[in-house]
Amino acid sequence: MTNTSTHSKPILQDSFGRDHAYLRISLIERCNLRCTYCMPPDGVKLSPKSHLMTSDEIYEIAKTFVKNGVTKIRLTGGEPLIRKDILVILEKLATLPVTLSITSNAVIIDKHIVNLKKHKVNKINISLDSLDRARFKEITLRDQFEKVYKNILLLVKEKFEVKVNVVLMKSFNDDEIIDFINLTKDLPISIRFIEFMPFDGNKWDIKKMVSYKEIMKRVSASFNNKDIIRLQDASNDTTKNYKIAGYQGAFGIISSVTNPFCDSCNRLRLTANGKLKNCLFSASESDLLTTLRKGQSIEPVIKKAVEAKFKVRGGMDTLKKLQEPKLHNKNRSMITIGG
Repeated sequence: MTNTSTHSKPILQDSFGRDHAYLRISLIERCNLRCTYCMPPDGVKLSPKSHLMTSDEIYEIAKTFVKNGVTKIRLTGGEPLIRKDILVILEKLATLPVTLSITSNAVIIDKHIVNLKKHKVNKINISLDSLDRARFKEITLRDQFEKVYKNILLLVKEKFEVKVNVVLMKSFNDDEIIDFINLTKDLPISIRFIEFMPFDGNKWDIKKMVSYKEIMKRVSASFNNKDIIRLQDASNDTTKNYKIAGYQGAFGIISSVTNPFCDSCNRLRLTANGKLKNCLFSASESDLLTTLRKGQSIEPVIKKAVEAKFKVRGGMDTLKKLQEPKLHNKNRSMITIGG
């Protein structure tokens, strides 16, 4: 139940009346892959270990959010499963009345199947941007495609709810759109195409982006229109969902750039070093960890951060603003925000 006893309105409600029930927690800034759109070529300056949230601090901060209305928590990174105390974190968060999920690159997820099941982490998002081994290595700088694909099949076999996130980039992997959709013919998974978004160091260019309209044009050219079924989107869903008639799985498009879903956004992000971001695109952050370590309530900091949330994309409400480097280069690299 949302805590309103000391506030005129819920602290997770912004000035536009949006209630935030979904918290994404980044556990670590490191990763065992080096995807070029996520991590700059020269790497990132990592936070000192003492500046990162401990498992107890993650739990305490999460507990405050849950008390105030959060019902869903997703663990992200970097790669969350390379954190040494991941089992402790899962054990603690599993005691909260929330739906717990995780985003992973699946390289080592086979080692965690038992614990994920034990703590009822049934929803898994897997990042995979190519079905071609050489291309996978080119974008991740690691030769791990076979392992990742094998682990996706393992997750399906073990009855997890699997979504595969594909960041599309023009003239790199946009020729694989139909190949990815065809995976859903025999696999009960959801493929989610994500428009390439601007972050510090990823050399974003709108010309590299594959839009929602372009994706659907390719789909229409490959399938009979009567077989392309528009699905009902869940409330607060970021994805426009579809499936091909007769296919086991589905596919969707996350069009953060060309068709932002900001009006129904219910998401907040907590970075691994304890900073609250009220929007993925926002350059501003609110320090919860320092406040917590001082023994002070973090609720006023949360309330102020949520109230300051812009209506659209961290204030970049037009494509022209989004294409202005000085507006989005103040933001973190994706790996230090959390996927």
